[in-house]
Amino acid sequence: MIRLRTALLCDKLYVMVFLFILLLSLIRINLNLPSKYTDSTTRTEATIQNQYIDGNKLELTLRGKEKFLATYYFKKEEELKEYKETFFLGDKVEITGVFSKIDPPGTKNIFNYKKYLERKKIYYQVSIANIKKISSNKNIYYLIKQKIINRLNNNPYLYTFILGDKSYLTTTIISTYQNNGISHLFAISGMHINLLGNILLKILKKLKIKEEKSYFITSIVLILYLLLTGLSASILRGVLFFLLFAINKIYYLYIKNTNIFLITLDLALLLNPFYIYDVACWYSFTISLTLLMMGEFINNYKHYLMKLFTTSTLSFITSIPITLFNFYQLNILSIIYNLFYVPFISVVIFPLSLMTYIIPILEPIYNFFTSVLEYSSILLDKVNTLKFIFPKENIRLYFIYYILIIIFLKGIKIKKKSYIVPLLVLLLGHYLFPLIDNRNYIKMIDVGQGDSFLLHSNNETAIIDTGGKMTFKKETWQQTKDISSIVKTTTIPLLKSLGIKKVDYLLLTHGDADHAKEAITLLENFQIEKVYINEGGINNLEKQIIKQAKDISIAKENTTFQVGRFNFLQINTDLGDENDSSSIYYVTYADLKMLFMADASVKSEQSIMDKYELEEIDILKIGHHGSITSSGEEFLRKINPKIALISAGKDNKFNHPRKEIIERLNRLSINYYLTINTGTVTINLNNYKITTDKKS
Repeated sequence: MIRLRTALLCDKLYVMVFLFILLLSLIRINLNLPSKYTDSTTRTEATIQNQYIDGNKLELTLRGKEKFLATYYFKKEEELKEYKETFFLGDKVEITGVFSKIDPPGTKNIFNYKKYLERKKIYYQVSIANIKKISSNKNIYYLIKQKIINRLNNNPYLYTFILGDKSYLTTTIISTYQNNGISHLFAISGMHINLLGNILLKILKKLKIKEEKSYFITSIVLILYLLLTGLSASILRGVLFFLLFAINKIYYLYIKNTNIFLITLDLALLLNPFYIYDVACWYSFTISLTLLMMGEFINNYKHYLMKLFTTSTLSFITSIPITLFNFYQLNILSIIYNLFYVPFISVVIFPLSLMTYIIPILEPIYNFFTSVLEYSSILLDKVNTLKFIFPKENIRLYFIYYILIIIFLKGIKIKKKSYIVPLLVLLLGHYLFPLIDNRNYIKMIDVGQGDSFLLHSNNETAIIDTGGKMTFKKETWQQTKDISSIVKTTTIPLLKSLGIKKVDYLLLTHGDADHAKEAITLLENFQIEKVYINEGGINNLEKQIIKQAKDISIAKENTTFQVGRFNFLQINTDLGDENDSSSIYYVTYADLKMLFMADASVKSEQSIMDKYELEEIDILKIGHHGSITSSGEEFLRKINPKIALISAGKDNKFNHPRKEIIERLNRLSINYYLTINTGTVTINLNNYKITTDKKS
């Protein structure tokens, strides 16, 4: 026993074990195990592990031979009601449909949903043709979870703070929490677990149950809670730390809190090595370790607000590399915001969540406080002061950040304020790097069935079109609460990752949804200096854009402007039809000549051939996504492009690009790049090298 105690007090032992488990985890995550399903699978039996209904859309997580996702769209309201009355968690079902692997994103530096699911050992998704119930649930785990869900009453914040499930929150509101630097508070963490554990311990103490039994009962409850919430990284850390802390206290092991922390991390990685990639895990463990190590320094402050401010500042600084690596933006004001949101969520929202779950009559009061939370975040998100965008760089830079952060923390302990200087110098250099970066490039952004091109030179930027999905009128029961946005998920993260802080020109070639639908979202969420729209009639979408833009003009024929080393000339005119009247941009860069044809048809092509000498174009943006109405043979022969760019969505209903156009390009020996196959295409104008964010 004495030897065991001696070993448990050896700091080096914990570090050595951690390094071994870290190495083991890296080996485990690189084991590429094959999926048990294939693209030819059409039917399987599985158990419903999770289900989410938004409007007429059903999303299921199921376990058959392995976990997979499934999607179904209800055709009638009666069908939706019947499903809700028939299918529950734990039910065994037969799924028939199209099995397919999950596509990776077509653009680098944005959220990789495929990798995210692979880390959960999910490799396939199914478009459901038919779902049939085989047997009802008999598993006590699913029975309890279903009862909990029934009691949550579809309240998104109860889902968030009771089950740790943020899927019921809209992406719009989640993005405001991220931009304000408070999204970490919405992951059930050690703070919440500790609060819940202490509440249970106090109740058991009131019931005069001995301390050892109290910790045992509380531990069992927390383990069950962990299982119900799906073993998320932040909850796992909180529960494991509580359990280990309880064992340490009851059996007088005298293990340091920092070593308990390392054991917690070891156990988490043994359970799931993919936590290495989990952003919430990194936030949770990094901030917790910092606060443990700096506990004595924080407690030197007697006033609660000073303690809170110091905690908020240290948490912010420690999480800088994680934030920059994943979100490319720092909001300095988040330090101040957390002074309000940390106590508001930990003292009001989280306890009230538990109370509302137990006493549902409290839900109106709960909804009031969550509304305060939500609307205040929306308002603060509009404050752009002290929001700084940083380009994404090699991962080595972020390790250097941590070295300098450790130096800074050591400086605090020995009262050397100058120790923060290297960190500030690195931050300043990282932020200002785009100003001296001489990269000039064009990107055909993969926005699915739509167009969006980014041109960047000498720290100036133009975007031609934004992409966007066409929407159709739906009945009330069919309408989804969460509407996906290409600009929010692709364009803005891409811009930030490149260190682009503003767009000088937004050029909307015409008012079709697949070219301009996302312009409003971009205008609301990014700094846009100038907007150009095309000649011709103004549709409803363009009217909304005109209201939103601070500086907007019509790009009439012969309109010219400059973006860095790019020279723009608009060469089309109003031809009576929206597509025919698309703004066509003739762009030059040094000796390079480019033509961006938007949705212009052969009629537009003939018009500009009659008026302009457009021979030997280097880069051609193919008109109308490769539709048969554009890219006439006479036009292609006359301009003789070296490279053609085609932006179209996978399995689009228009069959773009048309087979005839591809055959025409091949016959004329014109090399082409198609986003369906290549993802985002980058043309580096410094060395004329073309790279693709190839989907694999």
